[in-house]
Amino acid sequence: MEQEPKKAPRLRRWGTLALLAAMGLYLGCSLAPAPGGAVPASAPAAALLQAPVQTVVSAAGTGTGKTVIPLGKAVGIKLFSDGVLVVGLSSVETAAGSCSPGRDCGLKEGDVITHINGDEVDTIEQVQAVVARQRDTPLTIQAVRGQKQLQLTASAAETSRGEYQLGVWLRDSMAGIGTLTFYDPASGIFAALGHGINDVDTAMLMPLESGSIMPASVSDVKKGESGQPGELHGQFDLTTDLGTLYANTQLGIFGQMPLENLQTERSPVPVAARAEVEEGPAVILSNIRGDEVEQFDITITKLYGQGEGNRDLMLQVTDPELLAATGGIVQGMSGSPILQNGKLVGAVTHVLVNDPTRGYGVLAEEMFRQATGSQAQIS
Repeated sequence: MEQEPKKAPRLRRWGTLALLAAMGLYLGCSLAPAPGGAVPASAPAAALLQAPVQTVVSAAGTGTGKTVIPLGKAVGIKLFSDGVLVVGLSSVETAAGSCSPGRDCGLKEGDVITHINGDEVDTIEQVQAVVARQRDTPLTIQAVRGQKQLQLTASAAETSRGEYQLGVWLRDSMAGIGTLTFYDPASGIFAALGHGINDVDTAMLMPLESGSIMPASVSDVKKGESGQPGELHGQFDLTTDLGTLYANTQLGIFGQMPLENLQTERSPVPVAARAEVEEGPAVILSNIRGDEVEQFDITITKLYGQGEGNRDLMLQVTDPELLAATGGIVQGMSGSPILQNGKLVGAVTHVLVNDPTRGYGVLAEEMFRQATGSQAQIS
């Protein structure tokens, strides 16, 4: 998603390794094909494609309640990866011709490099420094591919300019705008997006080392239309952190935030159990202009069974004001809380590519359990 930050994000530079520096977190730029063709094609309404869920351990020493404060506020999000993600492989032009040290050693797109020569690496600058220092001396690379640990050996190639390159494109951080779903006052835990932050090139869930949320304001909206999802445009203040992230999962991003940073007068509401959610009228809370969170009418048109990931329900936007302003669901609205019968029932996650008035949502019950690590029955 396009953004106009007040200060340049602390994102990584394009260096002499032919590395791809971390790009802005374009929240929702990839299209997600329907699994098995069973449902229409959709695009995430804030972050990127879903990925296998990871285990979440809630912050130590905190209790959790069964009521939460629904939010719907746009925030800036910055995420720094645990290791560096391989997003592409390319050739290196040398005096003797082309070669590809990264590809030849066995690296693949989606691998996460965690150590080189036994030293931990989390940034592109760290990788650059090691390669520049070692020159063409063989490097021992430790990486993670899915659940597998890999150890590979590669030697950088010298270009005609005297630079040493591996021919590997990397990403180590992302930044952009998304929507807060709820805040649990009993634990200080917040949830956002309703699905994970994935790398734009590989669709891999970004491994989280650290991250935070920041104040944001929506400046304008690119209206959605059939075949072209719309998007929120905005800016966020990189000088102020509202809260810190501790998990990036299939069901959303989660973190902790002091109550005084919440800046809302909304009261807590119960988290609805799956059995309490029904087809019919509901509302969403969303921030589509400035700092204002507004309520808009929708209809829950279909409920899906368990095991559908972050597509537990289908919704239709019916509010004339929202349709006139955005055309329906746009990128940046992922995480917008869904309320029905006085309870938080879910969050918006995807928009249908060919019909921006319709989209998918994840159940709040599932997000709450993921956020808190709670196995308790919600009723």
